[in-house]
Amino acid sequence: MQLDHKIKWAILVTGWGRNAKDTLKAFTKGKLANSTINLVIYEVEPCGAKDFAEKHGIETLQVLRKDYKNSISYQEQLTSEIKKRGIDYIFMLNFKYIIKEPMLKIFPNRIINVHPSLFPSFLATKTAIQEALDYGVKITGITTHIIDNNIDEGSILCQSAIKVSENETFETLYPKFAKKGKKIILKTIKKIEDSHFL
Repeated sequence: MQLDHKIKWAILVTGWGRNAKDTLKAFTKGKLANSTINLVIYEVEPCGAKDFAEKHGIETLQVLRKDYKNSISYQEQLTSEIKKRGIDYIFMLNFKYIIKEPMLKIFPNRIINVHPSLFPSFLATKTAIQEALDYGVKITGITTHIIDNNIDEGSILCQSAIKVSENETFETLYPKFAKKGKKIILKTIKKIEDSHFL
């Protein structure tokens, strides 16, 4: 069922933005029934998510962490830009900075992250996939969760398991994450839609 009011999303990305671009593609193909992606905030160029968004009329905004004296002032700027556009939820898709309390207070339970492990394994790290390989796990995966004051914690929204084969390498394992990532992000947005419109 199409609803008159759709959830407005902002996407935060600090790298090239593979997950973000895949999510934008899904949006432009009508796969987000009750959501709109209204803003992509990015940092570095080239940024595939930014380029795709601009080609499809989605607003983009470059905000550089180095232009601000500390992470608080940087995130205050992010918060200001997001608030003025009436955004409902924020999805961090390969966003490398830790969200600080002032931003959490403005968007309580409305900032979503995707992490390449099955919580509670391999938290608070930027190399979770390689660490899983090094540890020798047979099952790893992806978790989406609501951001809170603790790094890589908060309420779990969705999880998807990924089997680690014999003689697996980062180069063979990463594409599995990319493939599953597309699905779990859309599943997470659908879950937010369902709870938002209860």
